[in-house]
Amino acid sequence: MFKHILILMVFAVGITFNGFSQEISGKVLDDTSQPLPGVSIVIKGTAIGTTSDFDGNYTINASMGDVLVFSYVGFESQEVEVTSNVINVTMKSGVSLDQVVIVGSRAPARAAIESTSPIDVIDVTELVSNGPQVNLNQILNYVAPSFTSNTQTISDGTDHIDPASLRGLGPDQVLVLINGKRRHNSSLVNVNGTFGRGSVGTDLNAIPAAAIKRIEVLRDGAAAQYGSDAIAGVINIVLNTSVNELNFNITSAANFSKNANDQTGGVDGGTVNVSANYGLPLGEKGGFINFTGDFDYREDYSRMKEWEGNVFNLYNTVERFAQMDGYNLANLLDDDVADVIQYANAAGINTGGATTKEDLQPILSPDNTAAELSARGLERSDFNMRVGQSALRGGRFFTNFSLPLDETGTELYSFAGLSSRTGNSAGFYRLPNQSRTYTPAYFNGFLPEINSNIKDQSIAVGIRGKISDWNIDFSNTYGKNAFLYTIGNTFNASLQNASPTTFDAGGFNFRQNTTNLDINQFYDDVMSGLNLAFGAEYRLENYEIEAGELPSYAQYT
Repeated sequence: MFKHILILMVFAVGITFNGFSQEISGKVLDDTSQPLPGVSIVIKGTAIGTTSDFDGNYTINASMGDVLVFSYVGFESQEVEVTSNVINVTMKSGVSLDQVVIVGSRAPARAAIESTSPIDVIDVTELVSNGPQVNLNQILNYVAPSFTSNTQTISDGTDHIDPASLRGLGPDQVLVLINGKRRHNSSLVNVNGTFGRGSVGTDLNAIPAAAIKRIEVLRDGAAAQYGSDAIAGVINIVLNTSVNELNFNITSAANFSKNANDQTGGVDGGTVNVSANYGLPLGEKGGFINFTGDFDYREDYSRMKEWEGNVFNLYNTVERFAQMDGYNLANLLDDDVADVIQYANAAGINTGGATTKEDLQPILSPDNTAAELSARGLERSDFNMRVGQSALRGGRFFTNFSLPLDETGTELYSFAGLSSRTGNSAGFYRLPNQSRTYTPAYFNGFLPEINSNIKDQSIAVGIRGKISDWNIDFSNTYGKNAFLYTIGNTFNASLQNASPTTFDAGGFNFRQNTTNLDINQFYDDVMSGLNLAFGAEYRLENYEIEAGELPSYAQYT
């Protein structure tokens, strides 16, 4: 289905070209005359664009009279009309360094340029409109120095939640805030040798990028101010506050690579994202409520080369001959040595006078992959694992609310979010020559599938204002993340023919409730300014493991 959608979208874009399009090229420099790589160049009013290369060079097909929009994080956007085939542009440093930020100081009116620690202020609104990424992890990966997040493969539930880090430290050492309030962690513990093994991070992909105004990234240790989970740094997500403005985006992408589809080439890994954001004004004092909804879909892909290991042994050959004779293969697993010898002889296997099961094991264990692949009409690629990206489908809804209550700045505020996401990935292929594979049920082995159901909920309510000259902020933030598993195309070998092929494998959930009281006052007449701050926090956390159905984990024989 995705390929048909992609073809239609390519066709729709293609008809916007006209006979007067020509190649426009040039170079993008910063205000120190250094090449600027990664600059987004888009034809205004279209989705046609490109990016500058490592040397700042770019090429794009455009018509005379078109307007090219040059944009890059930390620089002012520029619009240039196409009047010649060569357009060189010098980008000016943006004003984001003078933007007031929340992270890194309790003092009011602190600009990023005044901070003693490096702070990146990222305009997500612009990136969502013009950038190639819509997933929050990948947006930060694309623009934020020292931020790293990569999709994992064959790693249990971590396939469906991309661990993220700052400065190469663990996912549990990055503190994530929303509007300055602590965000709860995921319930998933990263295992199976993935990045951040044994740690728990924050599921950034549960937050729609369209709901975000900007992101502040403190790229330095902040444990003294925020606690030990901020050793690597702090990411503060500031939600959208716009009103009377509808933003609607549809983004589709895919991989075009010679390595796609298990190294056979073509198109794979398609993604589609649909998002909408709208805000309403409340009252006459600047109040607002802002809504964001989005849906995204991601296809899985695999980049594994053809499986080169052993697949079948001589015992699998005996099974094939028994099956062709209409024999119940389950009986071969019992101690009926005579039947095994009978079909081994039919297959031309010399059993060497074996009379016991123990005698037969070394005789029937040698590899016979090439002959069996030919006899069964299979190829080695039929036994590939899914090494690449998991499939995901989900929807998210976020709201941001503020209501001034009086003329002195007292404000009631709240923000909340709901996220539901399902994922599909795979484990290691259970080969027919392995003892854990019950071949009467899966004659050629099987690839077990891990299906996840991830639910995320959060809500924060608070009130802030002034008492005398003191700024008071009292709030309560609640969050929950739940992760449930359904395992498909699998088997409990100890149940033999009585085993189902799909199991409810249980899951886990994590709940966190944080109550905060922040008090501060800034004395601008003391030296160059003195900020005095107090705070109190009460946090309650609960982790629960839910058992799956008994056959999903029990051993019966």
